[in-house]
Amino acid sequence: MELFVLDDIEAKIDVDKLSRELRVEKGGAEFADKFGRLVEEALSTARPKAVYKPVDFDKEGDDRVVIDGITLKSRVLSVNLADVHRVFPFVGTCGRELEDWSKTKEDMLEQFWAESIMDSVLLSAMAHMGEHIVKKFSLGKTAVMTPGSLADWPIQEQKPLFTILGNIEESIGVRLKESFMMDPRQSVSGILFPTEISFESCQLCPRERCPKRRAPYDSELYEKRFQAK
Repeated sequence: MELFVLDDIEAKIDVDKLSRELRVEKGGAEFADKFGRLVEEALSTARPKAVYKPVDFDKEGDDRVVIDGITLKSRVLSVNLADVHRVFPFVGTCGRELEDWSKTKEDMLEQFWAESIMDSVLLSAMAHMGEHIVKKFSLGKTAVMTPGSLADWPIQEQKPLFTILGNIEESIGVRLKESFMMDPRQSVSGILFPTEISFESCQLCPRERCPKRRAPYDSELYEKRFQAK
């Protein structure tokens, strides 16, 4: 299947929302001006990117799937893809340009803000990619699973996922380190898939006070839906 490289994504930041989340207004006008200048710098620098590959596949086993000849081990993933015949492995990033920019900030507050700015750019890039896939392949509702978000699909599974997508460092500048973390660090990998049932990995994660939580934890969901019969 064809590999799609999205390297012209517009960097977007909801400045008002991010400012509220970071409580910038608590510092007064001086802080607001400083934050505004930092956002302007980031937007002029950022070059977010994403790569994905539509893949037809057949499920194999209760705790694994084989995609493009590569085995991914996860009971939750296998159950979620039970009635799915095409998936979209992907990697997205805020871009090395923005990562390099963040490293020039020596002020601790600016470093903190820069991290949140990079997160926002990454989220907007992922939204763009999702919209691109849905429109191009005429999909309805979709869901995403990412390695490392659940114990059932650990971060080590990023290695086979990267293998499916080929030379990602060449296509969008993202490198998988020996620790299985990605560089640039504000990058994300995963599988997008069509679904009729709403699912977020957050529903199976008990971690409290997670700033990136998208759905409440459901302590009974795994047993009800994903436990082997």
